[in-house]
Amino acid sequence: MVENQKMRQSRPLAVRTRGLGKTYPNGVAALADVSLDIARDEFVVVIGSSGAGKSTFLRCMNRLIQPTSGSLELFGEDVARVSGARLRGVRRKVGMIFQQFHLVRRLNVLENVLVGRLRFNAGPVSHGLSLLRVFPRAEREFAFECLRHVGIADLAFQRADQLSGGQQQRVAIARALAQEPEVFLADEPIASLDPHSAELVMQTLLRIHEHRRIPVIVNLHHIDFAQRFGKRAVGISKGRVVFDGGIADLTEDAIRHVYGEKLCEAYSAGPCDTSGETCVGELLPACA
Repeated sequence: MVENQKMRQSRPLAVRTRGLGKTYPNGVAALADVSLDIARDEFVVVIGSSGAGKSTFLRCMNRLIQPTSGSLELFGEDVARVSGARLRGVRRKVGMIFQQFHLVRRLNVLENVLVGRLRFNAGPVSHGLSLLRVFPRAEREFAFECLRHVGIADLAFQRADQLSGGQQQRVAIARALAQEPEVFLADEPIASLDPHSAELVMQTLLRIHEHRRIPVIVNLHHIDFAQRFGKRAVGISKGRVVFDGGIADLTEDAIRHVYGEKLCEAYSAGPCDTSGETCVGELLPACA
């Protein structure tokens, strides 16, 4: 792991954190002393049980959450200390999707993707036309290209509320791509999806990483998807990084170290019964 860290430091970095922490007003420490380097050519899965601090870590990157300590550099700029126009500039570099799709349900698929292009149409005339759902031809063609990239161009004129969960998540991915991000974040993107849809979404994220050549950081708690799609895994437990290495290093002992008494969450679709006797959801030997 030390050798891998030295190799990353020798490559251009997308993300660099030192002593990153977040403590909420109620005293809960969601993150503590997180120090990581993520290179621009990496596909990283962040694993851990629910409540471990994974979402807080990702949301600090585009300042949806304000860190309370440490530094977080995105392409060399400390995003923990920017505000105003500089903060908006940082957020433009980050494409992000969530477990909830956050689509405008009454709009069609193409229009939802075009929402991601609004910052490119900031002039008063262009902005006014966008409010009337009138977009330039070049913007519509770009949005179609984003839909083709995620494999749902044939759904362009279908209303968002008529799509399956997996299709809606791919619309959300296309909308984030339309922002032309320099880094792509995904916060539990497959948690509410069936296995087939989850597979398609993860394949889409991997394709974005490989074709767009941008770093992708994905929060997951399903180990099977992490092992199949990730190139590097970062394990977070109780707000601290307790594992950082290649997927081949993610042994059963390492997984137990990351998940602790919530080991069930690594293997099942439901939360654990922390008595250690059963899982709510699919019962597996690992829960015994």
